[in-house]
Amino acid sequence: MEIKGKIHSVETCGTVDGPGIRYVIFFKGCPLRCVYCHNPDTWSGGESKTVSVSELFSDIKNYQDFMRFSGGGVTVTGGEPLVQSDFIYELFKLCRQNNIHTVVDTSGNIFNESVKKVFEYTDLVLLDIKAFSDDIFKRVTGKSIENTLLFAKWLDENNIDTWVRFVFVPTVNDDFDDIEKMADYVKGLKNVSRVEVLPFHKMGEYKWEELNLDYELKDVLPPKKEDIERVKKIFSDRGLNVV
Repeated sequence: MEIKGKIHSVETCGTVDGPGIRYVIFFKGCPLRCVYCHNPDTWSGGESKTVSVSELFSDIKNYQDFMRFSGGGVTVTGGEPLVQSDFIYELFKLCRQNNIHTVVDTSGNIFNESVKKVFEYTDLVLLDIKAFSDDIFKRVTGKSIENTLLFAKWLDENNIDTWVRFVFVPTVNDDFDDIEKMADYVKGLKNVSRVEVLPFHKMGEYKWEELNLDYELKDVLPPKKEDIERVKKIFSDRGLNVV
């Protein structure tokens, strides 16, 4: 019996979740409750579409020429895509057989043997590190950073190409001493080819309202340009490739 997956939606011409033009799949389910999340509608329950691997891959193939021409491929995100690691394993196996580049966008919070299998067929990981100290990480996500660091170490040990992502949120994870410690840690990972510093935005706020969720960042403004540049410099001063 073919495995089924629950997805929220797809974006067929994504340009921000990995290289080139990408077929981006937003999976349902996430163990974190990030205070700045712009996709709270992917956390659990609610509207979702159940699809088989073959059904989803059949649609992906319609965009194969665009992906190849641009150096793109397929990105799985969410939510937290590794909630459905068995499904992604089978999907990425098909992608590899058809020479389609694969990306996992993850918080690294789910880390087990099923998750490890996915990376047999993964070309690139976008690892979102929300903060470095456990206290700030819990403030942001409601969970400990322990699994994320174990996951990052495993990726490094297995030489899996990784882009680290850091979403900078004023009043939440803007402790520059903590960011310095994160940069020191990332510098020690040999597999990290890029660091993306992403400014907090409020484009997902309306979703919290529609879901009757308490959005505690209503009064928080996007970061100042000079603060974003300061964060980028912290990483670049350590010889990291920063965008």
